[in-house]
Amino acid sequence: MTLLLNQQPRYLQLAQTLIHEIRDGRYAVGDFLPTEFDLCEQFGASRFTVREAVKRLVQMGLVDRQPGVGTRVLAREAVSGYQQVMRQLSDLQQYTADTELEIFARDLVEVDETLAPVLRAGTGESWLHLSALRRSGGEPEPICVSDIYIHPAFRALEGIESSSHVPIYTLIEAQFGEHIAAVQQEIRATLITPAQARWLNVKPKSAALWICRRYLNRREEIVEAAISIHPADRFSYSETFQRDWRAAS
Repeated sequence: MTLLLNQQPRYLQLAQTLIHEIRDGRYAVGDFLPTEFDLCEQFGASRFTVREAVKRLVQMGLVDRQPGVGTRVLAREAVSGYQQVMRQLSDLQQYTADTELEIFARDLVEVDETLAPVLRAGTGESWLHLSALRRSGGEPEPICVSDIYIHPAFRALEGIESSSHVPIYTLIEAQFGEHIAAVQQEIRATLITPAQARWLNVKPKSAALWICRRYLNRREEIVEAAISIHPADRFSYSETFQRDWRAAS
């Protein structure tokens, strides 16, 4: 059994140990870390401690968790900011669980000509609007500032807390019987506005990623749309495309 002797929380101790082992080459890029059970046995740690430690490595961009497959090493050194790895909708749910949404404003907005194409809504419609910051772990600065828009049919949504790890769309599903069938994501480069800069503590006109996610029901109607602005040095996005060998043969 490997002992962890430190005053830090045990999950941080374990995370630091795994980071050193990856840097030292014990686990090369492409290798899989030991299973959750094996890590518990090796370090005498609980499943919660192991999961939190691995979550920390995921946030640093060092490893990628794949349900039913394992935890694969992606890099020897941590990437800057938060790295989001996307393969399926459950990865988006994991992103929400790994980060914290802090809502600082709630109001109704009337859709104008600028917002209409983003929401695919008619001008004059009144949508519920949430302004929020999203934070990762113990990082001092937010990874993004977000504007979340909820369709007029769900403006009476309850249970929206000022700080949450629960996806907004799951509240809509639970309270209104709606079902999210797909999420459309659009990404482009942008410059941070003065108002966004104040919330993010960066300089105006800094480089950023503009990410819009549209949550669609089975009728392909937008139930929720979230527009997030990520400073360039605080967020990276990773997506894996697998070849369809049957189509290629």
